[in-house]
Amino acid sequence: MLPAALALLLTGYLTLWPSPIKPVAWQAPKSEGYTGPHAENHKLTTLHKIPLQGETGPEHITLGPDNHLYVSVLGGHILRIPQDGSAQHLYADTGGRPLRTAFDHAGSLVVADAYKGLLSVTPQGTVTVLASTVKDNDPIRFANAVTIARDGTIYFTDASRRFAPGDHGGTVNAAILDTLEQSATGRVLAYAPATRQVRVVANGFSFANGIALSSDEQTLFVNESARYRVWKIAVDARDINVQQPSAQAQVLFDNLPGYPNNLMRGRDGRIWLGFAGMRDGLDAMAPHPALRKVVWRVPQALWIRPRNYGHVMAFTEDGTIVADLQDPTGNSPATTGATETADRLYIHNVTGQELGWLQK
Repeated sequence: MLPAALALLLTGYLTLWPSPIKPVAWQAPKSEGYTGPHAENHKLTTLHKIPLQGETGPEHITLGPDNHLYVSVLGGHILRIPQDGSAQHLYADTGGRPLRTAFDHAGSLVVADAYKGLLSVTPQGTVTVLASTVKDNDPIRFANAVTIARDGTIYFTDASRRFAPGDHGGTVNAAILDTLEQSATGRVLAYAPATRQVRVVANGFSFANGIALSSDEQTLFVNESARYRVWKIAVDARDINVQQPSAQAQVLFDNLPGYPNNLMRGRDGRIWLGFAGMRDGLDAMAPHPALRKVVWRVPQALWIRPRNYGHVMAFTEDGTIVADLQDPTGNSPATTGATETADRLYIHNVTGQELGWLQK
């Protein structure tokens, strides 16, 4: 009787216990794996390392006008580090989780903070909130990535309107929830410094992530992490839904081998993209919403997770892949992007305690 009762209780828990997600059915494309331009290689296995003195999760790295690295880490800090890693200084503490950053024309560092919204940090380290809402009763729940146009317009992503990291155990947990749910509530926003107004450029992304401008600043490249693709969105679009056909939204890359995360403009027309992880068993559950709800109820300690797989690639604006660097050994923490300088390529990651870099 006892085993039967326990089985009944377990079944009831897995099927009836309240869940924060309301999964939506979708059809995942069949993964082509590590083939073609993504053929397996070991080009990331020989990274040099810069210790972060106890800090964790250098999720993003911006090269500053002073040629120092500005590094966003898990504890809410933004670190200022010379390129050789010989020192480490606290530049600012946002009190949240700073993710992507970009310098504006006045020398302030604009920050997409997952907890706080869109922030600005002066050269003296003073933090101010530029935007935490789009309008009344429309909060920015998960500011994720940012890029700045020459006219001062700040474009940034709000990864999910459903799952705020502050309410759901942090950025990784919130990202998992949004990926399991597939409700496609992510969006691209634009902030006008002159009016301090925010407008919606595009919506309907399943976890909107990295963002970068084209060289003529007429197009935004946007990563849609949970659907394995990269979009091209017209900068003058206004609240278009990418789930509907539009001349202002086209898919540049589809069916990528992992979850695309950061986008960073590099040199010679390159745009660098980092993959935060390889694709996993979630694809098979795409048409089965109820199964994904059950998965969330299983303790994460029991989940079968894919091994760490370091992976970054570079492409040009026409969609040509010009570099692909991988570490299939499992020794690289989840790579989120790459920052290119004159002689080095710095690799972002979400869980490590070191910065990795390659000599060019």
